[in-house]
Amino acid sequence: MVEEGAVVMQQIVDSYANHVISDTSLLHSYTIKYKYRPVPDDWHYSNKESLQEVDLEHKNEDDRTAEWVRPCRCRGSTKWVHQSCLQRWVDEKQRGNSTARVACPQCNTEYLIVFPKLGPVVYVLDLADRLISKACPFTAAGIMVGSIYWTAVTYGAVTVMQVVGHKEGLDVMERADPLFLLIGLPTIPVMLILGKMIRWEDYVLRLWRKYSNKLQILNSIFPGIGCPVPRVPAEASPLADHVSATRVLCGALVFPTIATIVGKLMFSSVNSNLQRTILGGIAFVAIKGTFKVYFKQQQYLRQAHRKILNFSEGEEA
Repeated sequence: MVEEGAVVMQQIVDSYANHVISDTSLLHSYTIKYKYRPVPDDWHYSNKESLQEVDLEHKNEDDRTAEWVRPCRCRGSTKWVHQSCLQRWVDEKQRGNSTARVACPQCNTEYLIVFPKLGPVVYVLDLADRLISKACPFTAAGIMVGSIYWTAVTYGAVTVMQVVGHKEGLDVMERADPLFLLIGLPTIPVMLILGKMIRWEDYVLRLWRKYSNKLQILNSIFPGIGCPVPRVPAEASPLADHVSATRVLCGALVFPTIATIVGKLMFSSVNSNLQRTILGGIAFVAIKGTFKVYFKQQQYLRQAHRKILNFSEGEEA
């Protein structure tokens, strides 16, 4: 037993000695690998936010001729950085835009970035590329505005021919001043949209709810209208979501067509296309508004009489 214990102890001592010798040789090789790298006397490892990670990646590379640079006003441990690390940092911040300005994240000093001189052909191409890059956003905006404008002009012309009549509308636009047409025709869809945004039904509802108890005629026509409500429910804004906004837009642009159809159906005896369309539009707005006021009032009463039931443990099972 004693001899076996001595052998085990000898193996442990030998293993520890080999481990120490291995660590010492590894440390020696690490020192030989890095101690001859030229560095400035007052340099310490950089700790500039993300620049620190880039610089540490460079320290793990075997580059004994690394170039150092002092790009800003920082002093102490953040004074010197690798040129290649700083180039990576600038590439990350510029994201492909070589003209973008990059500053130090600590002292906010803008880096002085210089490029080699370009030849005349490359200089002209670079200048053209910059001009195109700056002009494209304004050109795209102009094209979009122009498209919307001419679409509004076309819609206005079609609406005039639809309301007045095809031949009469063409005669009116041919006799009119071109400047007046260029200004007046685009205002037609704008005025239709603004008119659609006037929610006169809400004012009628307020008067209805305020004076419904005093008007017995409404109670006889619509039973339950004048009954008091247990609570006042919250109402959503009419343009709170994109669906309501698109509904206003579509309703405004389709209104001339609907007015023309209603006018032909209800006022076919009227000879004038303009008068018939106007009467059809008024009739459509009145009929639609009446149904809308009644529907909203019923929704209001339904929400006002809403109740929340007690929780039942048997339903959960």
